[in-house]
This record gives sequence, C-alpha cells and structure tokens, in this order.
Amino acid sequence: MKYQQVSPPPYLKNYIRYFWVLESDDTGQSGRKLLPLADGCPGIIFQHSSSGSFSDPRHEHLPEIFLYGQTVKPTEINLGGRFQTVGVCFYPYALKSVFGFDASELTDSCLDLTLLLNNVKEPLLNASSPKNQVEIFSTHLDRLIQKSSHQVDHATEYALSQIVQAKGNLPLRDLQRKLKLSERGFQRRFNQHVGISPKLFSRVCRFQAALGQLKNNDYANLSDVAFDNGYADQSHFIRSFKEFAGFSPYQFQKRDRKIAENFSVI
Repeated sequence: MKYQQVSPPPYLKNYIRYFWVLESDDTGQSGRKLLPLADGCPGIIFQHSSSGSFSDPRHEHLPEIFLYGQTVKPTEINLGGRFQTVGVCFYPYALKSVFGFDASELTDSCLDLTLLLNNVKEPLLNASSPKNQVEIFSTHLDRLIQKSSHQVDHATEYALSQIVQAKGNLPLRDLQRKLKLSERGFQRRFNQHVGISPKLFSRVCRFQAALGQLKNNDYANLSDVAFDNGYADQSHFIRSFKEFAGFSPYQFQKRDRKIAENFSVI
C-alpha cells in the first residue's frame, strides 16, 4: 500500500488541510477496508471505478466520488479490487463555506458529488496521475468557493483552533465567554459550521491526541496515555477510545494495521 499527502495550493490553504492518495502496492493484494477514525474533519473521497469500487458495511455500493461529514460513529468502507483513491481533508469548519449547507446535515453520512461536481468526474477518470487529479480537484473546489455566498465564520474558526491546540482539554465556558456568545449561540455555530457540538469536538480532539501517542509508541503503559490526555482514569480512556475507533486500545496495539492520516487500513 502506498500512501502520500499533498499540500493544497495557496489559494485553498484556508479550507483544505491536505489532499491524500492511497494506492495498491505491487503485491497483487486486493479487497481492503478503510476504517475512518474520528478526526474532526470532513472530506471527499474519489475511487477510480476501473480499479475497484467502494461499498458500505451492508455491501451497498458507494458513489465513485462522495463528500462525507464529521465521522463520529465507527464505520468501515470496503474496497473491492485494486485501488487508486484520492481524498480531500477539509478543515472542520469548511463544509458550510464551501458547499453552502449546514455541516450537521452530513454528520456520520455522505453525499454523492456526481451532480454537484458534474464537471469533475470525467477529468478525474482521464487524469494521467494522482498529481493531476489533485490539480483538478483544486480548480473545481476553488470555483465552488468563489461562487459561495457563505464566508468562514471566524468565531468558530478561532474556537476550533483553541480546542485543537489544547488537545480538547479546554474549559468551553471560558471560550464561549471570550467570544461573547451565549451557550445556545455557541452550540448553534458549531452545529452549522462543524456538524457536532463543541463538547463532542473536544472529545474527538482528545481521542486524536491519545491516538497519536499510540501510533508513535510514545508511552510506557495505557494509564500514561489516559492521564496525559486528561481522561479521569484508564477505564474512561478505553471506553472513549472504543466509542470513536470501534475497537479498544489493546486491539489497536495488537492488530496488523497500516495507518493513513485519518483512516486505519486493514
């Protein structure tokens, strides 16, 4: 399996964290699973139909190109055949400013982009390389942004940056007061622009910080990971990890896994 990240062009850097490419290796292995891990970011996935196909846990085919929102509940995407997959990882606040609808409409769900990006599919299929596909995505997403009447909500953007920087361990009421927002107004902005509540987003950030420690083997035992990331105890940490990942930290340690930035690939 080959995985690489590609930085967005400067004109998209306020909306897109990175593009990513995932390709089959030369071993002839096919039929893998992508396990989305809650990371607080929506995105787009494109799979070249001539190489393979997507299906959900019920084995129903997914579109060749689709937009997904916040992934909170554990799920899986089946990859049938060999694969050449290109993805877009947006910033948490990007859905409304790029596509115009409330982010909450797409939480734990996906949307077929064939009609919305009707000029993209054919060029993507005919692109000579993943680099060309990233360029095609960039051009069309920029056109959507230029047409959009929705601007980035700077209060939400600031709140997100503070929560991420604190790895989810930040008193939300203090942040709300600093932004001079009511509790209801704070919640509403997050639902519209992020798709989940500030509290749930904070929990996702805490999970991601713990996941990073596990991936980097930066711990002596699981209790260290729990306390380093603000969990009350190891049991609380294990329950929270399983809630977002679908498996326990112990299973994560033991399984034969390959990790992309926001997916576990098995």
